[in-house]
Amino acid sequence: MHMQRKLLVTALAVALCLAFTPLAMAKEIKVGGLFDITGPTGAVGKDYAAGAVAGEKYWNQKNVLGGDMLKLIPNDYAYKIPEAVNLYKKYKDVDRVFVIQGWGTGDTNALRPLVNKDKIVFFSASYDGNLTDPKKNPYNFFIGTSYSTAIRLAMIYAKDQGAKKVVFIYPDHPYGKNPIPAGKDYAKKLGLQIGPDEIVNLRAIDATSQLLNMKKFNPDFAWIGGTTPSTAVIIKDAAKHNLGTKFMINCWGFDENLPRLAGKAAEGRAFGMLPVAPFGANVPGMKDVVAAAGDKPTTLHFVKSWVSMMVMVEGLKKAKAAGKLNGPGLKAALETIKDFNTGGLCAPITYTSTDHRPNTSMAIGGVKDGKIYLVKDVNFPRQKAYIGW
Repeated sequence: MHMQRKLLVTALAVALCLAFTPLAMAKEIKVGGLFDITGPTGAVGKDYAAGAVAGEKYWNQKNVLGGDMLKLIPNDYAYKIPEAVNLYKKYKDVDRVFVIQGWGTGDTNALRPLVNKDKIVFFSASYDGNLTDPKKNPYNFFIGTSYSTAIRLAMIYAKDQGAKKVVFIYPDHPYGKNPIPAGKDYAKKLGLQIGPDEIVNLRAIDATSQLLNMKKFNPDFAWIGGTTPSTAVIIKDAAKHNLGTKFMINCWGFDENLPRLAGKAAEGRAFGMLPVAPFGANVPGMKDVVAAAGDKPTTLHFVKSWVSMMVMVEGLKKAKAAGKLNGPGLKAALETIKDFNTGGLCAPITYTSTDHRPNTSMAIGGVKDGKIYLVKDVNFPRQKAYIGW
């Protein structure tokens, strides 16, 4: 009897210890965060960084990882590739991360060989089509329609609007340059004439010379592959010089700030590629996004990183359930995601072991009465020929 009582007391003590020490059993999942807040893309990068930070807090409060906690380690690398490489080494060697939320096209591509060798999953804010071929880049993922898909859809829209001539305007950065071959290839397939390229810096305050050069060709549509501040400069100068050209704008150059920066010049002239819903849009998933943003004004770039964190968390849940909470386990888990519903924040997301394009659908937006609005939803057929470019 005495022995039974002793065993019972011991069992109760063990049970109480297990019941009241869940945090000791929980893991801290460190997530690297490469963001541009003060560099040349900081105007859009700061909202993206804020969305990732808000996402970390939200999913930790939801306890979706069964007690495990996310720990985002954000750094401002100011769009400098050497700084991104140095921070990557710290994330790998000091913080021991197996997943990173990254940013730009130049640094993401510079880090490709490293993340694939080190088996660290890398979610980028670069939607470079080059990253979508898992044969070459097995650890690269993103959530938005690829730049190459977007530029093809832009050419289709221009053609449907009766365009005969197009040109391409972009900054001398990988982000600006990388989608151009896909755009020109598809423009030729559509029978569109292509004029001379124009280079406009991300921090441009005037684009008069480029637009006067462009005016000689007199294109019906022009692609802009910059960010919102330089896009606004182009749009305003186009209006000032009475260009009849309309502009198709990549996803980092078209947001809620464009009507404010470009004014009336944007109305009927600026059309943007939207891989995610604008901030505050009437879709089911937006309620939590708006609440997480709080009182601070923000843009659809906040939504982009929120979705990137959401998809990462979905992959982590699957990896944990499989007992493989590491880089290869997360990669394998992500490649089982099929038609993932983000609550309308973007098109359903699917990854496979042979295709890392998240989706091939997006919206085209316009500007009216000082706000962006939905012009139409567009879709490009998911073809194997376009994996990786």
